[in-house]
Amino acid sequence: MAVYDALGATYARTRQADPRIAARIHAALGDATGVVNVGAGSGSYEPARTVLAVEPSQVMISQRPPGAAPAVQGVAEHLPLRDDSADAVMALLTVHHWADLAAGIAELRRVARRRVVILTWDQAVFRERFWLVRDYLPEAAAFDDTRAVPIDRLLDLLGGGRQEPVRIPHDCADGFGAAFWRRPHAYLDPCVRAGISMLAQTGDDALAPGLTRLASDLATGRWHSRYAELLTLESIDVGYRLLVTDS
Repeated sequence: MAVYDALGATYARTRQADPRIAARIHAALGDATGVVNVGAGSGSYEPARTVLAVEPSQVMISQRPPGAAPAVQGVAEHLPLRDDSADAVMALLTVHHWADLAAGIAELRRVARRRVVILTWDQAVFRERFWLVRDYLPEAAAFDDTRAVPIDRLLDLLGGGRQEPVRIPHDCADGFGAAFWRRPHAYLDPCVRAGISMLAQTGDDALAPGLTRLASDLATGRWHSRYAELLTLESIDVGYRLLVTDS
């Protein structure tokens, strides 16, 4: 069973494309005229030039909006496409779920004529800079340690490329892991947590002590005092990275 058959039922409620992040992704794709989205989920960030989405979870495919690119059920490790069949291939916040990373990256390179774009995160930076996992939910950080892919390894598998930091705006529309860094109450919402795989897969029982402390600190104002500087920032870098490789 695909991971998101279990986790993704409410995904479309909290995971909408943020236009500022979308602009970064679309710029990274350059002038590619045909894009394949691998690990496509419900279709966030797909440009109009997307020709195919590949997604293992039927639950996620069912949440794709009307008019989205055609989608097939499949996995990154075995893309149902010919060699060099797309100008560009993108894989956004998905590589950490793949069963065989090397095989999946090799498939992206096989299918892309010109460019591969991956959105991922640097776990070392994330652990150090993101207050939620550093100070309240180390259990979630420990879970991510087991699946996060080092940037250097990804670049090596890609055969090189560049990395670009993706700053997260304070009002980010896409509710992924660090999206609510300046809206801490959101992490107390079970629906929000259900749309964040590191929290959903760690589980509420393991997270309960940290969430209780967070709720208490928010109620007493301690969180706002402790992180007062964050409240003055428009965006932060907590480790999200775009990797761009040309064929």
